[in-house]
Order: sequence, then structure tokens, then C-alpha cells
Amino acid sequence: MSSSRAEQGVVVAETEPPRGNRSRYAFSCAILASMTSIILGYDIGVMSGASIFIKDDLKLSDVQLEILMGILNIYSLIGSGAAGRTSDWIGRRFTIVLAGAFFFCGALLMGFATNYPFIMVGRFVAGIGVGYAMMIAPVYTAEVAPASSRGFLSSFPEIFINIGILLGYVSNYFFSKLPEHLGWRFMLGVGAVPSVFLAIGVLAMPESPRWLVLQGRLGDAFKVLDKTSNTKEEAITRLDDIKRAAGIPDDMTDDVIVVPNKKSAGKGVWKDLLVRPTPSVRHILIACLGIHFAQQASGIDAVVLYSPTIFSKAGLKSKNDQLLATVAVGVVKTLFIVVGTCVVDRFGRRALLLTSMGGMFLSLTALGTSLTVIDRNPGQTLKWAIGLAVTTVMTFVATFSIGAGPVTWVYCSEIFPVRLRAQGASLGVMLNRLMSGIIGMTFLSLSKGLTIGGAFLLFAGVAAAAWVFFFTFLPETRGMPLEEMESLFGSYTANKKKNSVSKDNEVVDEQ
Repeated sequence: MSSSRAEQGVVVAETEPPRGNRSRYAFSCAILASMTSIILGYDIGVMSGASIFIKDDLKLSDVQLEILMGILNIYSLIGSGAAGRTSDWIGRRFTIVLAGAFFFCGALLMGFATNYPFIMVGRFVAGIGVGYAMMIAPVYTAEVAPASSRGFLSSFPEIFINIGILLGYVSNYFFSKLPEHLGWRFMLGVGAVPSVFLAIGVLAMPESPRWLVLQGRLGDAFKVLDKTSNTKEEAITRLDDIKRAAGIPDDMTDDVIVVPNKKSAGKGVWKDLLVRPTPSVRHILIACLGIHFAQQASGIDAVVLYSPTIFSKAGLKSKNDQLLATVAVGVVKTLFIVVGTCVVDRFGRRALLLTSMGGMFLSLTALGTSLTVIDRNPGQTLKWAIGLAVTTVMTFVATFSIGAGPVTWVYCSEIFPVRLRAQGASLGVMLNRLMSGIIGMTFLSLSKGLTIGGAFLLFAGVAAAAWVFFFTFLPETRGMPLEEMESLFGSYTANKKKNSVSKDNEVVDEQ
């Protein structure tokens, strides 16, 4: 930069924005970036109800329906796979714009669809946008947020997914009053609206400071860090840490520099991630893939996508009652995701993950048992079993939302080294979407093969295995600067450098 950071650090205190203003600026950046997640959430929520009417209107079989429900997540693998390199090439901010453009077109295509192939084309286009959005929002937020509030701000994408799901459920309820051939089209077509607001909001967002450093734009990076850090000294320290992680010498302080051995376009990254990773990077990659697998393989999308079907099996016969109960699922999920977001920096990532997965295991076990009892007693109204089934659906989404929901995105967006972060996070998102697609496309068939109760008992087994994996394999990351995160990994246990983490956590608590 044109003036050294030491000189910038002695700027009189009166010129510094108040700490509250800085926090609000980082908060606003996280809000705008996380709006991309409304896109995915709305599609998940709206399809749960729209599928009832699409099946009747287009005369679809169960296999066609479950493919329609889950295929968007398979299509999103294209966007997730391309998002890492795209965001390194054009920046995090314009990748968000690209995600919104894809989903806008996809939502319109689905809304105007006249037959099954037409609606599948819309799902394909929207799926690419979802893939981009799922990767870029948590990465951008983690790179902008200061360490003291990174967990809170990085949870925002999951909050907005749940807001989108709730909006989808509400849309289902109100548009279901229209004639069948119009109702589902309005449900899907209205999904284009959030994309418009997203495109407008992005104009007010700064670029990620870590991406700017990788492009050699140190002056612009410092301006963003200065606005999002708690103090100017913290901004200088963060810039120094990012430079060190990017391999930029300390004596390079101009506003614009040529980055030595620049690899920002992704060259060599895949080899460092997959072919010849260091022990720390391999541990990080396994942790990221494991947590994403567990989040989806434990059955959350089965509940969210097929809530009306589950409530029908549980004894709620009218479509109106099923949709109302589904709205209640959305409300519970949204409320508890806010709880999880507010406590993630206080209690840490591990504690929330373990508590969440334990609660999910108990809920899934009770849900599977109650549905099995109902299934084996046809013609009987077992109020206790019906009540238990409905209650445990709610407790399942609640316990998911306090930990496994938000912490997955927080954890995986912060653990990769800066040069590997975009591509590493994209691998996690790809696995996440793949598992989500598999669950969505096979749940009806799985329910027929194992019974619906047996399917949820299978998910309970996955949750139990995930709890063991989290306990033994994932170190705590609360309070650690992103540039120091790699030091926690490499031993393939949760205990490496535990003392240093505790000290950092004490600092965060004091703040």
C-alpha cells in the first residue's frame, strides 16, 4: 500500500468508526451474502407442498415424483463443482450474482412448465444456481467476519435457508386455494422474486478481503478489513495473517502488488487437496466431507421435502391439515436455527454438533418406532402414536437446527487454508447436495422397501455413527483466526493443540 500499515495504525482514534458501526457493517455483509440461501430454502419448502398438486395435475408416478423432488440437488453438483474456480476467477461477490441469475431463470421455467420434461429443464437451470449459492455464501461470510463473531455470522446462510423453507411452506398453503393447474405454477414461479432483491443487494457488498489479497489488491483489502474488524489494529493484524497465508512477503505493502507464485485461479489446488495433501489438509478434508455427509444422510431432507407424506402416514388425512402441520415444521426449524446461531460462538462448534446429533438420534428413533406402530395397526386410531410421531418430527428439526444445520456450514467454511478454501468448501457442498439428492430421490422407494418407520430407524443409525465421528475426529475451532486453523488438524483426532484453542476461547469470552 502507499502508506505502511504501521503508519495507518497510529491514525488518531477520532477517525475510527465506532465498534458498533464496524459490527453492523460485517452484519450487513453477512445478511446480503446469505440471501442467496433463501433461494435453496424456498425451493425445498415449496416443493414439499407443490408436489402434491404436480403429481395430480401432470399424472406423475411415485418414481417420477421423487426424481423431480431430488434431482435439483444432483443438478446443483455442477454449480458446486464450478463455484470454487469461478469465485477465484471473478470474485466472491459476482459469483453470488451469477447464482441469482441462474435461479431466476430456473424459477420462471418451472412456473411456466406445461409438462414433465419442461419442468425438469427448469429444475436443471435452478439447480446450477443453487450449487453456486450453497458454496459461496458461507465462504464469503467467513472471509469477511472477524474471528470473534465468525461463527454467528457464518450461520446466517442456514438461517436464510430456513426462512426460505418457511416462505415456501406458507406459499404452499395460500396458493393451494387456487385451481390445481395454477396453484403449483404460482408456488414455483414466485421463487424468482428473491433473486431480484439479491441482485440489487449485491451492489452494496464489498469484495472478500482474502480474495482481494490473492489478487494483489492490498489497499482495497485493508479498506474492507478496516470496516469489518473491531479495531484498526485488528484489521492490520488480519491483513498480515492473510498475506502470510497467501505467501506474500511482509515488506510488500503497496496498494497494488504482483503476488509471488500466484495461484488464485486454482492452479495446483486440486493436487494439494486430493493428490498430495499434507496430513493437516487430509484431516481437514475428511472432517469437511464427514460432517456434510452426516448432515444429509441423517434424513433432514426426507422430513423437509416429504412432511405432508409423513403426516399423512401418521394419521393426518386432509391436505389442509398436512400443509398446516408442515408450516409448523418450518416455524420450529426457523426458531431453533436462530437459537443455534446465537450460541455457536459461546458454546463452540463441537458442543452444538454433539448435542444436536444426539437429539436427532433420539427423535429419529422415537419417530421410526411410532410410525412402525401406526403402520402395523391399520384402521386403528392410536392417538398416542400419532401425537408422538408429530411431536418427534418437530423435535428432530429443532435439534437439527441448533447444531447440525448451521454448524456444518460454519465449520467447513473456516477450516481450509485460504488458498484451498473455495475448492475445498465446494467439495463439501458437492457431497452435501449429492446426499440430499439421493435422499430426496429414493425416500418414497425406501419407505416402501423398509416401511416408513424402518426408513427413519435407518436414519437414526446414521445419526448414532455421526455422533461417534464428531466426538473422535473434529477439533474445536471457536475463536481461532482462519490463518491459524490448519494447526488444529493433522493428528486425525479431536485433541490436537487443545490448550491453544482453550486460550483463544478465553480471549473470545473476554471480548
